[in-house]
Amino acid sequence: MNRGKFIVFEGGEGSGKSTILEMIYEYLIENNINCIKTREPGGIQISEDIRKIILDTKNTSMDGKTEALLYTAARRQHLVERVVPKLNDGVIVLCDRFIYSSLAYQGYARGIGMSDIYQINKFAVGEYMPDLNILFDVSPQIGLSRINKNKGREVNRLDLEKMDFHNKVREGYHKLYEGNKDKFIKIDAEKSIEEVFSEVKEIIINFIE
Repeated sequence: MNRGKFIVFEGGEGSGKSTILEMIYEYLIENNINCIKTREPGGIQISEDIRKIILDTKNTSMDGKTEALLYTAARRQHLVERVVPKLNDGVIVLCDRFIYSSLAYQGYARGIGMSDIYQINKFAVGEYMPDLNILFDVSPQIGLSRINKNKGREVNRLDLEKMDFHNKVREGYHKLYEGNKDKFIKIDAEKSIEEVFSEVKEIIINFIE
C-alpha cells in the first residue's frame, strides 16, 4: 500500500486556513477521496488537553520555552497516535498547523531562535515532515479583524498578543517560505473565501493526482 499524503495548512491568526481546510475536507469526501482532517495542538485527547493549557487566556505568565515544549509534546503524541497510522493506511491527512507554526511563533516571534525550536521538533517528529505546506498569507490587521467579527470562534491566548507579535509571526513565515520554497505554496489569503478555496482545491487536486 502506498503511503498517504501529509498536507499541512499554515498561517497567522485569522488567515482563514481552518475554514478552508474544512471546505477542502468536505470536497474530498464528496469525491470519494480517502482523507481525514485534524489539528494542532489537538486531534487526540492527550493533545487536546495540552491545547487547553497552552491557549487558556488565564495562562498569560507562560514562559516562551514552556509554550514551545508543550506544543512539541502535543505534536509528538498526535503524530504517533493519529497521523502516522493514517499515513501508513494510505490516507490523505489534512492538518491545521505543524512544525512550521512552532518555528514562526516560538522560534521567530518569541525570539527563542528557529534553530533551537527546529531541533526539539526534529527530535519529536523524526522523518515525518509534511509532503506539502500551504501558507495562508494575510496581514495581521485583516486577520485579527476577522477574528473580532467571528463571534463563534474561540478567543485564545495568542489572539490577545500585541500587534508586534503578530507582525513577527508573519515575518517568520515569510522567512520560512523564502528558505523552503520547495516545501511551501504561498497563497494570498486576503482574497474572498471563494477565491481562496478555488485556488487551494486546485493545488491539492494537482498534488494528490
